[in-house]
Amino acid sequence: MAEVLPASLHVSAHPLVRHKLTLLRDERTDSKTFRELVRELTGLLLYEATGDLKSETIAVRTPLERMDGAKVSTRIGLVPILRAGLGMVDAAVDLLPRAEVWHLGMYRDETTHTPVSYYNRLPPTYHDDLIIVLDPMLATGGSATDAIAVLKEWGARWIKFVGIIAAPEGARHVSEQHPDVAIHVAALDRELDANRFIRPGLGDAGDRLFGTVQQPSEAPSPLSPAS
Repeated sequence: MAEVLPASLHVSAHPLVRHKLTLLRDERTDSKTFRELVRELTGLLLYEATGDLKSETIAVRTPLERMDGAKVSTRIGLVPILRAGLGMVDAAVDLLPRAEVWHLGMYRDETTHTPVSYYNRLPPTYHDDLIIVLDPMLATGGSATDAIAVLKEWGARWIKFVGIIAAPEGARHVSEQHPDVAIHVAALDRELDANRFIRPGLGDAGDRLFGTVQQPSEAPSPLSPAS
């Protein structure tokens, strides 16, 4: 019987997303290229995730005549989960230049595999309409679930999660704890292994983003980025 996926989970089927994700997974992809691909994927995923933003009608004059146009009226806050979420911020700000950026720091305890919070730079007062949580990997879902709980306690009522790869266990956990939060990812992978790494995954996203793990020295990838 096919596994029933959470209704809040949205997995992109766009060919460019699938192409760039394949490059991202490749162990031969160096940190510079990895960062570039994360940035490109973030832009594509945010484009899909923001299809329901509210807008208002405004007047604009073209070189030929006056017309009615549209202006996004939703106030947006971006919350990257440190440290890997930082790799998604630049692309998000490029797409949403008026968005505010707040930071939450969490890491995974290597013994218990549970999230530990060590940094919170949310302002005292919540005043955005939508908060978008950014984290490349949704593994156990512990960090995302805890971050969303912090944001709700802060006052956030409309929250989306945008990542790159999710494990079924993580997607289910976030959906069970926060069924009102939409989850947008590039891929839903097979499973978590005994060490709570996503399989087939892409390794440790933070290490590959920031060059803190040595990459294999092999021939270039047979794939080349799409234009």
